[in-house]
Amino acid sequence: MPVTLRDVAERAGVSTSAVSRTFTPGASVSAKTRAKVENAASELGYAPSALASALSTGRTKLIGLVSNNFHNPVFLEVFDRFTRGLQERGLRPLLVNLSDETDPANSVRMLRQYSADGVIVASSTLPPSFAKAFADAGLPVVHAFGRAMVRPDVHVVGIDNIECGRIAARTLIARGYQRVAFLGGPASATSTQDRAAGFATEMAGHPGITVSESHAAAYSFEAGRAEMQRLLAAGPPAEAYFCGDDVLSIGALSALREAGLAVPEDVGLIGFNDMEMAGWQNIGLTTIRQPIPEIINAAIDLVVATIDVPGDRPEARHFDCTLIERATLRPKRD
Repeated sequence: MPVTLRDVAERAGVSTSAVSRTFTPGASVSAKTRAKVENAASELGYAPSALASALSTGRTKLIGLVSNNFHNPVFLEVFDRFTRGLQERGLRPLLVNLSDETDPANSVRMLRQYSADGVIVASSTLPPSFAKAFADAGLPVVHAFGRAMVRPDVHVVGIDNIECGRIAARTLIARGYQRVAFLGGPASATSTQDRAAGFATEMAGHPGITVSESHAAAYSFEAGRAEMQRLLAAGPPAEAYFCGDDVLSIGALSALREAGLAVPEDVGLIGFNDMEMAGWQNIGLTTIRQPIPEIINAAIDLVVATIDVPGDRPEARHFDCTLIERATLRPKRD
């Protein structure tokens, strides 16, 4: 039989209410009583019921973790860091897989049914209105990897994707490429739109460079490969591509090699994210690193703060990205 609160009370020689207070954060209990209860609990192997705690405190410690891109390997790292970070703070992640869903209504309904204390929307493709739907429903929410905004409607933690597009453009310019292209994810994704805009704006200052743009159907290896195959079938490739995600870059790399083209000798590639696979020896992708650990830690800090002190003005926290040099671009010009 499982050990009960009453068993602990009898072993410690205290009342059941004293045991309950001992395991209730902020409740008043003397140091002597606390020691008795904790010793008895340890001897019996007792652990407080999370459900009972939720009923007494009104807090479930559940944090909804909502995302929509399970085909991108970078999200393995994202989910790993989010789940570990939440658990280290005594919180429990409740994962919501949106798949192709873009209407937040079902997710809002589910998280309210489970009485989630807060929500983290982990997506670079969903619009700001998606995260706002949770706030409108009274749920503390943070949009991680969300679109950079000066005055957001909810807390946003992420990067400036427009500036990242500029970084990619400056990198290709410094290497003397004259025919370049942006190969992005879905055109409807806010991250795609902003990276493309930054890339085009920076290139506009160099009228001698020819720029083209295309989009893969999804942020996935298969979509990146298929889009590069389509481009190759349509005519000669560009000299270099800024792929709006590492997984797109690796798909494009596969298609280029299959077509007998060498990277970077025939075609250059620069990716985005710096996921673990990008550094593998057989890939060696030059890419722009997104500071994923910092973004995740900040998102968890913000959602916890918002749960504790609701009503604060929405805050935007943006982190800088950095270029990671590997082997898929030719060297800089002297």
